[in-house]
Amino acid sequence: MIVVALGPGSRDAVPAAALAAIGGAAGVYATDLPPGLAEAIGIPVLALDRLETLPEDAVIVAPDPEAYELVRRLPGAGTVPDREALRARAIGAEVARLVEVGAHLRRECPWDREQTAQTIVPHTVEEAFEVAEAVASGDKAKQVDELGDLLFQSVFLAQLLEEVGASDLGAIARRQADKLISRHPHVYGDAVAHGASGVRDLWERRKREERADQGIFHDLPPGLPALAYASKAQKRAAGVGFDFETLDQALEQLEQEVAELKSSPEADELGDVVFACTAVARRLGADVEIALRLSASRFRERVEGAARLAAAAGQSFEGLGPDAQLGWYRMAKEGEGP
Repeated sequence: MIVVALGPGSRDAVPAAALAAIGGAAGVYATDLPPGLAEAIGIPVLALDRLETLPEDAVIVAPDPEAYELVRRLPGAGTVPDREALRARAIGAEVARLVEVGAHLRRECPWDREQTAQTIVPHTVEEAFEVAEAVASGDKAKQVDELGDLLFQSVFLAQLLEEVGASDLGAIARRQADKLISRHPHVYGDAVAHGASGVRDLWERRKREERADQGIFHDLPPGLPALAYASKAQKRAAGVGFDFETLDQALEQLEQEVAELKSSPEADELGDVVFACTAVARRLGADVEIALRLSASRFRERVEGAARLAAAAGQSFEGLGPDAQLGWYRMAKEGEGP
């Protein structure tokens, strides 16, 4: 038996494979068939949203995003086109819809009409930080929401470029895909990379080849947040071999900078300590910004926990001395468990 799923958007683009499959179908699961098709083939039309299982020999012919959602619920079913092509088509349709929403807002919303790249970028930066916070929290639903906000920032900025004839989202995506392919010769070519560090070396080497006339510290915007600037500067230096070879070497440098800060407690020495911490984070394969945010979040939770413990004991955390506050803080920390 062949089951055909045709959803909205298929009226004008039913593939030939779908029409061929319909001829042998015992039933069509659909939300929207082309006019007269159900009557012409004389087979029952069943509710798409009620479909939960399929026979082993079933094939889903699904040319649109809604039908792809059906395919995702039925991982064992065959599809026409194949799943990867169907996934790409579904994603493309949804992104195209988002682009159209952005264009419509640009035409019809007074606030959106007034925006420029310069006024939008602060929102873009804010959304990027909110994505980082969502990732750090581990909340998948929040990640989905924040990634959507960041995606729309890219869509809107691409719309501004399209309006002046500089580019569009399709060209931007194509350029990015070409760039990624070029910088992953170990995947798309014959190069060999041993482990993640080898991949990073290949990446930086390819970027240097592409931008040989721009010096070691190419693409290092001075307006980056300090931690991001430090991390990016270290990556650029590492790209020409100027880097710690091991984590122990990075830790030794950190210890040296801490000792210098102790002997000379000044802002410059403090900056050196933070810079050395950034190098340690790189050797650990961690993002220093995310690591710091996690630590700050833990600190906040522990202080709030300490205040609650003190209040439960009839004390005001704010009115206690430093030693008493530290005692409640330690209790809150110990209560977190292993």
